Amino acid sequence: MADNPVIVAGAGVGGLSAALALAATGRYVVVLERAPALAEFGAGLQLGANATRRLAKWGALERLKHMATAPEAVDLRAAADGAVIATVPVGESERRWGSIYLVAHRADLLTALTETAAASPNIEIRLGCSLEGWRADEDGVTVHVEGRPDVKGAALIGADGLRSRVRESLGLVTPDAPRYSGRTSWRALLPADSVPKALLAPRSNLWLGAGAHLVHYPLRNASVLNVVAVVEDEWTDLDAPDFWASHGSASFLASRFQGWSEEIRSLIPAAPEWKRWPLYERRAVRTWARGRVAVLGDAAHAMAPFLAQGAAQAIEDADALGLAFAAHPGREAAALDAYQRMRVARANRVQRASRMQGIVYHLAGPPAFLRDKTIQAIGREGMAKASDWIYRE
Repeated sequence: MADNPVIVAGAGVGGLSAALALAATGRYVVVLERAPALAEFGAGLQLGANATRRLAKWGALERLKHMATAPEAVDLRAAADGAVIATVPVGESERRWGSIYLVAHRADLLTALTETAAASPNIEIRLGCSLEGWRADEDGVTVHVEGRPDVKGAALIGADGLRSRVRESLGLVTPDAPRYSGRTSWRALLPADSVPKALLAPRSNLWLGAGAHLVHYPLRNASVLNVVAVVEDEWTDLDAPDFWASHGSASFLASRFQGWSEEIRSLIPAAPEWKRWPLYERRAVRTWARGRVAVLGDAAHAMAPFLAQGAAQAIEDADALGLAFAAHPGREAAALDAYQRMRVARANRVQRASRMQGIVYHLAGPPAFLRDKTIQAIGREGMAKASDWIYRE
């Protein structure tokens, strides 16, 4: 191991992206992951141009492309009859926003990032390393790992998710517990032979209804249909070890989609299983770094999924981190301060916009009618323009 590595806590999308960005500057990176193996979990995610251009920069995009789908468009549809309200032309992403728009399974993205990291002589991933705590001084950071020797480095990046131990120890704001949004996300992968062939076309579909919305698109060469339904729901057990992937009742979900199009109602019982995933957020803060320690991704700005920007914002964080370290070689505290100054305002803006989008998606009655008419009036080009601020970054 090289002397004075940068230590990254967490081998998720944000942590692995951070490792790639830092390694590209010549820094040696040790990634500590508490899980004993990098297991497949999650479901589909959307990667706009702001994410894919950075994946390309690190060499991960080519590994991902053959496992991902480039949709022709995102269609916004009415819950009752499936009528298309508007279309976002994401198939034009390279021309308009400078990089491709993809949908992929989270596990496939993690595989692409892991393989890219494994090819780098500057990255070491250690599994089964649960962070117990850390201490920092002017000379560096010492990370305490449960049941293992301490790890010493020049800086610590907390990419350890919603319930971040690093954020907790930094004490960025009080109170600072994760906040339940009042909604749960229900996720399923349906085999291609169990759904109508039309649903396997390379398009994303976003259905809007009262108190709920639903997204579906094909994955893995149209071998499966990814379905995500978000409903207003009660949830109290954040401390459950599998709170992010508990099994959900299809009958409960079906009760939330009564009155929706038959096309949607028929999908719910067709799923082999549903995973119920409560949606939590972290309070927006202005400080992500103190001295040689900083947070990144969900640890910094866990957000609602309504702009499909959770993974993309973690990837943006990682890129900014790499740029900051390149601009301040050997000055870790200065680099982390520069990193947060580059990112806090942008990430907080996306976090606020995501929360507002959820309110708009779940409108009912006359407000929903006005929403649909407004979207229709904006049209295809207007919908694309409305996304410029996100994807051109």
